[in-house]
Amino acid sequence: MLDIAFVKPALPRGGALVLPVAEDSGGLGGLAADLDAAAGGALKRALAAAEFKGRKGQSCTIWAPMPDGAAGPSRIVAVGLGKASELSAEAAEAAGGAALPQVRSEREATVAADGMPPELAAAFAMGMALRGYRFHRYRTQEKDEDKPKLERVSLATGSVPDAKAAWAPMRAVAEGVFLARDLVSEPPNVLNPETMADRCRDLEKLGVQVEILGPKEMKKLGMGAMLGVAQGSVNEPRIAVMQWFGASGNGNGKKAKPQGKPVAFIGKGVTFDTGGISIKPAGGMEDMKFDMAGGAAVIGLMAALAGRRAKVDAVGLVGMVENMPSGNAQRPGDVVKTMSGKTVEVINTDAEGRLVLADVMSYCQDRFQPAAMVDLATLTGAIIVALGHEHAGLFSNDDELAARITAAGKGTAEACWRMPLGDAYDKQIRSDIADMKNVGGGRQGGSITAAQFLQRFVGGGGKDKDKGKNGGDGQQHLPWAHLDIAGTAWTTKDLPSVPKGATGFGVRLLDRMVAAHYEG
Repeated sequence: MLDIAFVKPALPRGGALVLPVAEDSGGLGGLAADLDAAAGGALKRALAAAEFKGRKGQSCTIWAPMPDGAAGPSRIVAVGLGKASELSAEAAEAAGGAALPQVRSEREATVAADGMPPELAAAFAMGMALRGYRFHRYRTQEKDEDKPKLERVSLATGSVPDAKAAWAPMRAVAEGVFLARDLVSEPPNVLNPETMADRCRDLEKLGVQVEILGPKEMKKLGMGAMLGVAQGSVNEPRIAVMQWFGASGNGNGKKAKPQGKPVAFIGKGVTFDTGGISIKPAGGMEDMKFDMAGGAAVIGLMAALAGRRAKVDAVGLVGMVENMPSGNAQRPGDVVKTMSGKTVEVINTDAEGRLVLADVMSYCQDRFQPAAMVDLATLTGAIIVALGHEHAGLFSNDDELAARITAAGKGTAEACWRMPLGDAYDKQIRSDIADMKNVGGGRQGGSITAAQFLQRFVGGGGKDKDKGKNGGDGQQHLPWAHLDIAGTAWTTKDLPSVPKGATGFGVRLLDRMVAAHYEG
């Protein structure tokens, strides 16, 4: 991650200077005004010639603005913040992300943030940090001119202590996002269930308690659905159980006295998905290395919560398998018995993620009795048909939880769109020989029937006091949400705070939701 520092305002003697400018700010002030005076008014003239108004998304680069022999920045990058009256953390972050590519060839950049509140200066830094992510672990012959040179960003602010305080939790969240992006970016010959589980153990350094379940434990628990997916691969499955006790613990994440039920997050961790016997087409199959993006988001989220010492009790579970065709692979037509006792007729072995999640969700409820449960998965291509790459699909049995996730998405540029659930869709997964089948009757509504499948493994164990509310069915009501992130886990183009590649979608979204609603 970039070295981010907050310093007192002073004109830089070299490197790049970034000027965040609001659309209706009334002219240059602070460091920008000082620089313009030192440059003999050249800054104002250049911005006027470029018709730079400070509109959101607008930018302008000015080269060598200082007179000959005068010390100063080698370039100035002005970025628009939009209207000052509508300035938000999201706008500041987007502007920071937009500025980063234009200064990465310099060793150091200074941001004239002296006209911004400290929390917005920190948000600007967040945008630069997130956009500066780069996965280059396997590059061995990269030319020097292709390597980014930027090492340090200094944000000049009138309130250094306040800006540092605002940045500290943001940095922890950014590190969680980077961890998720790293996991998704890894090639599948490196990241398999065992090595992914090893990465989870690294969170113990942050105070997260990590437990790994293997095939023997899964068999004892009766996880026939997850073991069925895994049986075609030589790489054995794992389940990572990560616990952070920020509310009931002693400040380092270790459990002291329980303060109530934890909030639970569950991730699909299919480290490579060939489709199994129902094999996928060869074209684009290499992308199936990121079929574990939901699990990566959960791991990154747990790192973020621990890194910022969140005052919440949270548990993260990731089911990690490899879906491969072999002489021992699961067949279409097989019937498996899940941990819940329910049976599933496997019609399509490429609908494997829901089988993994079913057993992990049952285990989570049986062991932790969570206050709420959210799962994330690159579950269906159908959600991309429905929503493109702009929104994750949100399915929920609870209106309040759905509203919380939607609001958190709007505040983090990780947008979600609520999709329907209902009996008409549920009927499509009825089986003639088992309790259910793992796919619906056709391509129509594929993301919805997948969510209906998952909902069959939510709740139970008591009478629902809210029967009829939010679709109560007589079972104990557990607020649950499913996020289908198949369209948002990876981007083929640069976004304001996300470079091309793995996005880490879900880490910031759920961290924001926890901070707003579940921290004591």
